[in-house]
Order: sequence, then C-alpha cells, then structure tokens
Amino acid sequence: MSATRMLSVLCAAALFGAPIAAADSSAARVKEIPAFGLGTWLSERDEVAHAVEYALQNGYNHIDAARIYRNEDKTGRGIAASGVGRESIWVTSKLWNYDHRDAEAHAAIRKSIEDLGVDQLDLYLIHWPVAFVPGEGTKLDKKTSLVDTWRTMEDLVRAGLTRHIGVSNFAKRDVEAILDICTICPYAHEFETHPYLQQQDFVDWHREVGIKVIAYSPLANTNPIYHRGLPSILEDPFWEKLAEAKNATVAQTILAWGLARDTVVIPKSSSEKHLDANLGALDIKFTDEELKEVAKQDKKVRMSNPGKNWGVKLFIDLDDPSTESSNSNEEL
Repeated sequence: MSATRMLSVLCAAALFGAPIAAADSSAARVKEIPAFGLGTWLSERDEVAHAVEYALQNGYNHIDAARIYRNEDKTGRGIAASGVGRESIWVTSKLWNYDHRDAEAHAAIRKSIEDLGVDQLDLYLIHWPVAFVPGEGTKLDKKTSLVDTWRTMEDLVRAGLTRHIGVSNFAKRDVEAILDICTICPYAHEFETHPYLQQQDFVDWHREVGIKVIAYSPLANTNPIYHRGLPSILEDPFWEKLAEAKNATVAQTILAWGLARDTVVIPKSSSEKHLDANLGALDIKFTDEELKEVAKQDKKVRMSNPGKNWGVKLFIDLDDPSTESSNSNEEL
C-alpha cells in the first residue's frame, strides 16, 4: 500500500469516529449517506419544493443540492413542508468555484444552510477542482490552490457548519493531492458515472481508500442538455431486454445497477410518478453474469465537461478527458 493510500485510509477511519467531524447537534442524525437520494440540478424553481416535499414524505431521506443550482431556497421550503424531522434527512450542498477563498467559503456555506432551512449540512463538497477570482466571472484564481480550499473545508467542519466534507468532479490526481495533506479527509466524491461512463477502476479505487462514490447523472444521457450523439439509454436494446427480465422499467434497472456497484445514486425528478417508480430500483438484484454483461456496455462517453470553457484540462487521467469538443455543463 502506498503512503498516500495508507494515509487516506487512516484519515477515513479517523473521520468516521473523530469528534471534530460532527457537532453535538448531529448526534441523532442519519449516520451514513443513504444510497438513494433526490438530485435537484435542473429542477425548476416552481417545481422543486413540491418534489422535495413529496419525496421526503414517500420514502426518500437524502437530498442533493448546490448553491449554483439557484433553487436551494425552494429546496429548503420542500424540506420544511415535508414535516420530516431534520434528524431523519441527509442534506448535501456544494461550494461553487468563485467561493474557494476562506471568507467566501464561510459565507457560501452559511447561505446554503440558511436557504435549506437546516442548522448544519451533512456533507459539503468542493463542486469542481477549479477556483475563480471572486467577482471576475470565470477568471481563474491562480493564488488559491486546492490545498488552500481543502484547509478551508476542514475549518467548516471544525466550525460545526457541516458534518462531513468531500469533493466533486475531481480527477484521480486531484483526489490524491488532497489525501496527501488532509487532516479531515474526503468522506465522498460525487462524479459522473453511469452505464455509458462506468469508470469501474476509479470507483473501485475510491472503495480502497475509504471514500464513498456518489453517482450523478446515473441515467446517463436522459438529461435534455446532454448532446453526445447517442440515442437515449432508455431506448437501448440491451437495457430494454434486461429490464424486461427484471419485470421493471429501464430506469429502475439502471438505477439498481448503480446501487449494485456500491455507488450512491441521485436521480432528479419533479414527477410524483417518477419519484415513486425510481424507488423500485431498491428491489432489483443482479447475478454476477448479468453484471459482467453490463460491464461490456461501457461506451466511455462523458456527458458533462466544462473544462474547455474554463481553460482547464479536467479528468486528465480518466476516461474521456477534456477535449476541444467537450460538453460544457458547468453546474453539476
């Protein structure tokens, strides 16, 4: 085991048991991140409150949010309207690129906490491994390193503003840079992974170093803003046949596969019908042979990659890294 890996494992162990990783108010909270959650990216402001309220009243206990989604206030209204106790809900939010500096980060998390109507977050993620100069658009902040930002994230835990911290959209080398220096180490990493971009080696590596994987866009290219020239995965003959064998919908079967590989899945929906149906994924199991067949369907196609717009080469050591033709979805 490398020194980096050993350090990360020790840090992960310390994180789960160390008093500084949770304030007193979190003692009765959901202890670990639930494997199934509701994503809120691209949820319309006039729909997200009801979606969150309905989800929490009907079996969900995990809400994935972000300040840049511009709907955290409405998400907070849904949490409040649900009547579900705070101790029964896991709430994640994210630090946007122009808030990487210390003062901005403290203000940003406090704003998310206020808008979401909670006293503390369960998980706060660095949204992208890219810092912008505050107030100057997408101008890169070359004075604020990822290490600087991580030190600030650790302070947010010590201040009782979040129970856990983590990262999102990082390349492996970026995660390793954090593991080399962390005192409070990443609890989770949220990144794009689905049947068309499986990244199984990367997923497995996180398990080895004690970091949980949250899979965003778990239904691949069903997102209407993804344009990579592929038919919808919901019409993929392989998945249609497998879903039929499971007596389930294609969406349920794909989400169940995400759960079967020990990733946390956070499908977005504002429809009561789909919110209910998605939970059917929890009842679907796979044989080892079926999982091997799914592995053969990997197209290694990344749907979300704003690196070219920012002048940053993202995912440099992963499948489908930044290229001049990359998709430019910035808010995931």
